Amino acid sequence: MAGDRPRHVTIREEGPREGFQIEPRPYPLAERAALVEALAAAGLRSIQVASFVSPRKVPQMADAEALFALIRRRPGVHYDGLWLNEQGFHRARATPGVDLEGRLALYASDSFARRNNDCAADEMHARQARWLDLYAEAGVPLSRAIIVTAFGCCYEGAVPPRHVVGLATWVDRLCRERGQVLPEITLADTVGLAGPDEVRRLVGMVREALPETRIGLHLHDTRGLGLANVAAALEMGVDAFDSSVAGLGGCPFAAHGDHRAAGNVCTEDLAFLCDRLGIGTGIDLGALVEASRLAERIVGRPLGGRLMHAGLPERRAA
Repeated sequence: MAGDRPRHVTIREEGPREGFQIEPRPYPLAERAALVEALAAAGLRSIQVASFVSPRKVPQMADAEALFALIRRRPGVHYDGLWLNEQGFHRARATPGVDLEGRLALYASDSFARRNNDCAADEMHARQARWLDLYAEAGVPLSRAIIVTAFGCCYEGAVPPRHVVGLATWVDRLCRERGQVLPEITLADTVGLAGPDEVRRLVGMVREALPETRIGLHLHDTRGLGLANVAAALEMGVDAFDSSVAGLGGCPFAAHGDHRAAGNVCTEDLAFLCDRLGIGTGIDLGALVEASRLAERIVGRPLGGRLMHAGLPERRAA
């Protein structure tokens, strides 16, 4: 309910994957590995390193196996990979250094599913039963279900909140029918259409339908409301967020017409907001700012993070 801010939040870093997959060219493995290592050194405990997807469609991620091999791992850090089909899962499973977690993927927009996954939304949803079986056979723990375009689609426009709630309850029931408990529903504002009121409304509706299930958010900052949406979610008690260092990235299939996809809410700006609200993250902000500046040097152009350019302010007197 509103007013119940969490005392600690989980921030899951996706910049090394989502940031570099949308760039027009590949970047050196050593530089990307150095960024992952800098993020881990800053205190991030969940880092999505790369995606195991079609090298033809996303050539920037064709070297995922080589990247994992290069990273100097830090104890206690979860080094994650993304896949969108069984072939990708098997690639990830065969790659040393990938910390597998069982994710399910659902689409609130059929048009977006067809562009992102080459299949209809209903077909993708039907595949989730097989994904659950794959995870069980491989001994991979189920972590969460992500509802893509939960707040709207760049191709279809508004998505009815009741449709999203229906997807959440459906996947929860699917898991229970197989004797598993779904720990989290992640609501993804994939193209950045949400505002604070929409976040409050949908989080509240999903929580009412599934009161025992953790709710996470994946918020793209396409229209500048990323942190406002985070603040609204914190007031609703949401304690898990995906983010991207320096605001890197965006989904290659979320651009439409003249509109370019933007990355997730900026990691260091999100961590700074939590710090100012007295919410723990376990992150060293100074080290994270340096990691964001490293990301900017790697891509060779100014990035959108605010804290990395303004710098950390002095601590206020108690």
